[in-house]
Amino acid sequence: MSFIMLIIVGAAAGFIATRMMRIEANVFVTVAIGILGALLGGVVLRVLGSVLGMAFGFVGAVIGAALLIWIWQTYFKE
Repeated sequence: MSFIMLIIVGAAAGFIATRMMRIEANVFVTVAIGILGALLGGVVLRVLGSVLGMAFGFVGAVIGAALLIWIWQTYFKE
């Protein structure tokens, strides 16, 4: 994301966040809150995505292994 886009998204996010939290702030503080919030939120979502991604990968591996065992027991076991 370009720097200009970060400022625009940050201004919008900061505006919405300050209104949701009922905080009166000037434009500079609103944009700063939005930009820092976007950075913090991006880091948190990336960490959650990687942790949950690994967890879902493990669950998928267990389900896949169980499916292979079922297929083997159903069709190939003598």
